[in-house]
Amino acid sequence: MVRRPVAWIVALVLFAEGLGVAALNWLLGVVVDRQHMSLAGLDPHMTSVSSKASGVVLGLCFALCGLVALLVALRDRAPAGAGRALLISAAVVHALLGAFAWGLVGASAFLSMVTVLALIVLLLMTYDPEGRLGGPADVTGPADVTGPAVPAGGGGGSGDDGSPVTSPAAPTAA
Repeated sequence: MVRRPVAWIVALVLFAEGLGVAALNWLLGVVVDRQHMSLAGLDPHMTSVSSKASGVVLGLCFALCGLVALLVALRDRAPAGAGRALLISAAVVHALLGAFAWGLVGASAFLSMVTVLALIVLLLMTYDPEGRLGGPADVTGPADVTGPAVPAGGGGGSGDDGSPVTSPAAPTAA
């Protein structure tokens, strides 16, 4: 039974996006190579190769993010460590691409980038490890914030964890 379908959706979207980005950059590299396009005197072959290589690298990065989302869906646990950092970096990339897409491509590209950004953020926020029963957020009563009694002279007594309960006395001029 699928309890949280957002991880499955994010995995599918990121796999499709990785394939689409790699295919688009590969196509652009082929076009640059066949047309012998030069940008500010750069070698057309080098431009073509760099377009293809960047497309493959970015496509693999999105596919790896999709794999992290798939593992989140299969395990029904929050992403941790490198997987969480990878998803956060993918969210930042989508935010930046969305900002550039608004000005360069239009509102439809912006909306697609923001939609993927929202899905990734939803995945990161839905699987909150502290929100589960028995986690640190499952506290039944308020914490003791008063601490022990402090002498009237501002002796700077310390709490249970060693932190000062009151501010130390201000220095006086001698």
